[in-house]
Amino acid sequence: MRSIPTIWTCTAQVVVALTLLLALPGLGSSAVPQASRQQEIDVYEATILELQDAMDAGQTTAAQLVDAYLARIEAYDRSWPNINSIIRVNPNARLEAEALDREREARGPRGLLHGIPIILKDNYDTADMPTTAGSIALAGLIPPDDAFQVRKLREAGAIILAKSNLHELAMGITTISSLGGQTLNPYGLSRNAGGSSGGTGAAIAASFGAIGWGSDTCGSIRIPAAQNNLFGLRPTKGLSSIDGIIPLCHTQDVGGPLARSVTDLAIGLDATIGPDSADSATRALDGLPLPRFVEALDSNAMKGTRLGVLTMLFGDAPEDRESARVVRTALEQMQELGAEIIEIDIPGLDTLLRGSSVIGYEFKFDFIDYLAATPGAPVESLQDILDQHLYHEALESRYQSRNRVQERDSKEYRTAYAKREPIRNAVVMALEDQQLDALVYPTIRRKAAHIGEPQRGSNCQLSAGSGLPALSMPAGFTDDGLPVGLELLGRPFDDASLVALAYSFEQEYQPRRPPLSTPTMVGGKPPAVIYYEAFAEDPDGAAFGRFFYHTTDGRLGYRITISGLFAEQVYSINLHRVTVGDSGPVVHLLGGPGEDSAWGWLNLRFAEREALLSGQLYLSVYTKENPTGAMRATLVIP
Repeated sequence: MRSIPTIWTCTAQVVVALTLLLALPGLGSSAVPQASRQQEIDVYEATILELQDAMDAGQTTAAQLVDAYLARIEAYDRSWPNINSIIRVNPNARLEAEALDREREARGPRGLLHGIPIILKDNYDTADMPTTAGSIALAGLIPPDDAFQVRKLREAGAIILAKSNLHELAMGITTISSLGGQTLNPYGLSRNAGGSSGGTGAAIAASFGAIGWGSDTCGSIRIPAAQNNLFGLRPTKGLSSIDGIIPLCHTQDVGGPLARSVTDLAIGLDATIGPDSADSATRALDGLPLPRFVEALDSNAMKGTRLGVLTMLFGDAPEDRESARVVRTALEQMQELGAEIIEIDIPGLDTLLRGSSVIGYEFKFDFIDYLAATPGAPVESLQDILDQHLYHEALESRYQSRNRVQERDSKEYRTAYAKREPIRNAVVMALEDQQLDALVYPTIRRKAAHIGEPQRGSNCQLSAGSGLPALSMPAGFTDDGLPVGLELLGRPFDDASLVALAYSFEQEYQPRRPPLSTPTMVGGKPPAVIYYEAFAEDPDGAAFGRFFYHTTDGRLGYRITISGLFAEQVYSINLHRVTVGDSGPVVHLLGGPGEDSAWGWLNLRFAEREALLSGQLYLSVYTKENPTGAMRATLVIP
């Protein structure tokens, strides 16, 4: 059982206790009436296994899960704070859920994804919904069939709840598009959510679905995973089919899940890997057993491993230091779990990586091929989109650059493509020579950039250019509360070992922390404003404070009144944050000398929000009679 913090509302003098009842031991069907049990189900941060346990126990249904996730989308994605991660909700999601509920009742679940609502990046073909890649040019395009992975998800009983925003045509890493707009990072509303699968990343971080799918051509699963405190695997090229994913670059494209937990990630991978005659890259699986991700999970996997820290990918710019510090702290934790940490260098790797991307050479022609194979496509090429101005202005220069390529098989293309095998060989040789289980480095060297600014610091090309598997996992947070990701890169088709390493770390350190901007719902609605009071007194006077806390964006309203003292006796009214023992420094001045009342709004920083929620902010009044602040009251949100 997981508990959600209790919220006091002093205006009503009641306590609203929110407890997630998804797998209570010993709770039989007769213990609580079914209706009341179902009312207490909360999908906030719920894992796939918890949701399955709840459905098996009759505590909820797939249809009710759909309702709960849609309520969160309506509350936080379509309304304040307007995360804007979803392009389109599946209008048939509830009907599909009801059918799956009937099937569960009649024959039992198909497997671990039966009745589980998921999010799809809107470049995965769906035969019953438009597939747009975030482009207004494709707003009504309905493909003739499902993508390979979508088909496997439906066969497993998953419910396509909604399709998420992405950087238009997957051509960037800040997630802005002409059809979906700008997606915000739920951990920092002024910052981007990564890309190009940033809509999926933000949606899963905010609990708009149980698990989500993205695609990765150069970091588009891993960067959103890093910037949204999620787990995301770029699988070995060929482990699963890219058929039915709108292409960016067939040589580098892969698809896969992003998840809040490693177990959820493993469940999603088990359901969607495998060979496909429509994708020649999956021929690499011939003669190989498919990995079993859930079976491979091992809480002791980190013990005895050798991890090679690829120092060249940590960066040396001042802007790189904060993420590097967080990653190195996570490496120390891995060492505590029994891993041997070795700093390594791969001679010549930086030269090999430079100019190894083939995206700019393949996209124009891959996109033409996709449109030609899709009946009813409203445009035939990137040139059509440019001619009709059917794009977001943020994409204009990149579209023009990609459209200038004249031929499929140019000398420049062959030069870039020829680097792939040497990169792969150099990495595998380093792993073998030093008997390493994985390479380790920051997923992206810099924290999420502010909206409208370019995102720098990606380490995406090592995996994309080699075809080797790479997993991004939460490493920790910057001082201002932004997630940092650590990437593990391994041998060909050793994907399950990387997932097991992440699981071992997760079980010990629990690095997942939900964003403050999209909290649990109260009575089906967001607890947007919490009202509470604080009272302090000393022998000479008293202070009464009324506070208004906006949970979604961290604004704190206040109105303070001092009684029993003349205004000229008041020195200051302050908020402090506990740092040592039960005291700490001033963080905000609310009223200055000669003021016996104060009112206004504060935009609490991340550390201050955490302090408020954990009872570590306090009001202190300094007066002529008590210049060291004897009048004090802790701000408490239980």
